[in-house]
Amino acid sequence: MKGIKLAGLNGNGRTIVKVGNVKVGQDFTIIAGPCSVESEEQLLETARAVKEAGADMLRGGAFKPRTSPYAFQGLGLRGLKILEKAREETGLPIVTEVIDTRDVSWVCEYADVLQIGARNMQNFSLLKEVGKANKPILLKRGMHSTIEEWLNCAEYILNDGNPDVILCERGIRTFETYTRNTLDLSAVPAAKELTHLPVITDPTHGTGRLSLIPPMSLASVACGADGIIVEVHRNPPEALSDKDQALTPPQFADMTRKVRQLKKCMGGVK
Repeated sequence: MKGIKLAGLNGNGRTIVKVGNVKVGQDFTIIAGPCSVESEEQLLETARAVKEAGADMLRGGAFKPRTSPYAFQGLGLRGLKILEKAREETGLPIVTEVIDTRDVSWVCEYADVLQIGARNMQNFSLLKEVGKANKPILLKRGMHSTIEEWLNCAEYILNDGNPDVILCERGIRTFETYTRNTLDLSAVPAAKELTHLPVITDPTHGTGRLSLIPPMSLASVACGADGIIVEVHRNPPEALSDKDQALTPPQFADMTRKVRQLKKCMGGVK
């Protein structure tokens, strides 16, 4: 891939995306939090728990593009303000999804990383808009997209001047029905062969099964991913979205310990 903006490269010619004190692409980065921001109490309790367990960044959706128009769509601006409060309390940088070109500038006022979800991977107007933003972008692979299509979407962002793109393999649609998607771990080393950008995985959406998230997180370390993003909820049965695939704080803490141990055994920084 062309890789127009090469700022922030490390000695191996790879991009390091700096988010506060976090260096995605250098340190193994763990992003955790609920699928959606439901209330101040819910988010703050979860944020404290993932911080204590060793998360590097906090995820949480203020805007939720859902398959059904009757499903919970997020709290919008109120959700962003709650995320901002969580950052002030825990110090964790915030990752949240932006779904509309009209929202980019003011979401930038609250978020540290803008996420482009799988459904919007080829929303070219949105890609161009976040390309003009001064915040790092987490670009998820579309569920029906090839690696080349995914990387070309990253090029849209780079081409408009934003060098800080984090690629996220989140699973693709296949004929398999046991898992929510098929987490394509071969895409991680493939993408790293083709681009200088950091690549993380999403074992939560990639599997949709609670029991598979820890082993696929460990597999992500083994295949060379630069981090993971997973869903954690203080009480998954009460979650308004994705309750069946959210880790509890104790489950997340146990998984994080194993992930860090494996990374250390492999010679990683963190």
